[in-house]
Amino acid sequence: MKPITINNLTFAYPGQEPLFNHCYLNISSDWKLGLLGRNGRGKTTLLKILQKQLSFQGSIQTNLKFNYYPLSIREPNDYTVNALTRSGYQGEQWQLERELNLMATSVELLWRPFSSLSGGEQTRIMLATLFAQDGYFPLLDEPTNHLDQDGRKQIAQYLKTKKNGFIITSHDRDFLDKIIDHSLVMEQHQLVLTHGNYSDYFIHKQQRDSNAIKKNENLLKDIHQLKQTRQAKSQWAKQAENEKKNNSHADKGFIGTKAAKMMKKATIMKKRLDTAIEERKGLLKEIEKVVPLTINVLPSNHQPLLAINDLTLSYPTKHLCSNLTTTIEKNTQVLLCGNNGTGKSSIIKAITGTFNGKQTGNIIFSNALKISTVRQDYSNNHGSLRSFASSAKIDYDQFLNLLRKLGMNRATFNVPIEEMSMGQQKKVELARSLAEPAHLYLWDEPLNYLDTYNQQQLIQLIQEKRPPMLIIEHDQNFINRIATKKIEI
Repeated sequence: MKPITINNLTFAYPGQEPLFNHCYLNISSDWKLGLLGRNGRGKTTLLKILQKQLSFQGSIQTNLKFNYYPLSIREPNDYTVNALTRSGYQGEQWQLERELNLMATSVELLWRPFSSLSGGEQTRIMLATLFAQDGYFPLLDEPTNHLDQDGRKQIAQYLKTKKNGFIITSHDRDFLDKIIDHSLVMEQHQLVLTHGNYSDYFIHKQQRDSNAIKKNENLLKDIHQLKQTRQAKSQWAKQAENEKKNNSHADKGFIGTKAAKMMKKATIMKKRLDTAIEERKGLLKEIEKVVPLTINVLPSNHQPLLAINDLTLSYPTKHLCSNLTTTIEKNTQVLLCGNNGTGKSSIIKAITGTFNGKQTGNIIFSNALKISTVRQDYSNNHGSLRSFASSAKIDYDQFLNLLRKLGMNRATFNVPIEEMSMGQQKKVELARSLAEPAHLYLWDEPLNYLDTYNQQQLIQLIQEKRPPMLIIEHDQNFINRIATKKIEI
């Protein structure tokens, strides 16, 4: 067991509010620590600070050497085993094979070009690389992206059996519950370190939020009463002054002295009340509430909106799906489920006319059907948000409003899309789809890089608006809460 001791950590990006302000933490290397919190709160930043990639104020004391997921792969077109060595892997080949076997993953992947591997296969390879190297403490930044349900179960079981600790970020609650024994959560104004998994933290947070809401209600009542008292004292002073001005027959000296005393008391009282009100305002806890999203769904009287009949897809060396038949109608949310590599994304490509393999069967669209997509690969999104909105033909103000609701900081609005974090780029892709006028939405793994708050926003939106959708997703909680029809591929 080796400690990670963080003393008086303060960090802020130029021109932004501090992500960490005089923070103190003690972390043990034998913990399986879940690093949680909304996007933009500093999870990836903390991992970079631990690796000494960012300058900061304060100190971090540890003898640990860190390695990081995802790896930066050099020469991805080379055989995977060679690409890993060129990317810094210092272990032996048998160690890689050992870790892949523990993940129930074929070692033959090492002898295929890394770029030819699926997202899930690349994830397994990179995780095996980290744990195959002795003497390192792994930092895992969202390894569940691109993993199907079986893949997540396999990786969860793999990580659960590890004797050494690690720090992991993920937005899959079920996945985290299976593997972590401590949680470090970056809330709005504090870091909360707790023993247990995500559900243990969430129960604790609900109790704290409930107490805070009650306290807020009482504080708001106090503030209201203090404001009323302050207003009454001001009225007394004004009445005394008016008595002096309007009573021509009274003793001016007496009334003037009385008014002056009253004014002095009122001024002192006002200062005291102002101080008391500000103190109570400072005690108010901010409870994060889910801000509702909007979607620009177009009404349609055509039924069904989309019909797929006996669709079969394949490549010359790989068969994907066979004889798929289904319909998407008004208010239905169809979930395509299945393991990676079974052709789910290819089905969406076939619908949008971008599948470049062999295709048989029929896809029938309703008249003048407008489709909006959320893609897995949106690397061609670039430039300013204004130019992007213009090229996408969406309302710029509505687009920015959706980004704000999704939690994007206003300071980020001036950053070119290609320079944004992956989570921010995902929000750009999602906000574009929500802002586009459409009859039907095709979303391919929309939850990748989105935090649990954003996931709840999407669940709430879909449950309330019930837009016609065809969705590929592996998060079981999301599937169970929004799907009206499931199709296993």
